[in-house]
Amino acid sequence: MNAAQLQINAPEAGGSLQAELVQARFEALVEWGMPISAARVIAQAISVDIVEAVGLVGRGCPADLVVPILD
Repeated sequence: MNAAQLQINAPEAGGSLQAELVQARFEALVEWGMPISAARVIAQAISVDIVEAVGLVGRGCPADLVVPILD
């Protein structure tokens, strides 16, 4: 799958480099076992540390709370 298939949208500012960053974050999160819907949201929150996010989800934190907690 690629970013277009998963509807990942990086903010316009920053251009393709930011889109590549979001894609890399998404792929890492999915590879680490994050559900796709949660990975999509967390990958786009550039200010959120994805390692901390994986830890929180792994300890039972609902994925929809991870971004507000870590942002």
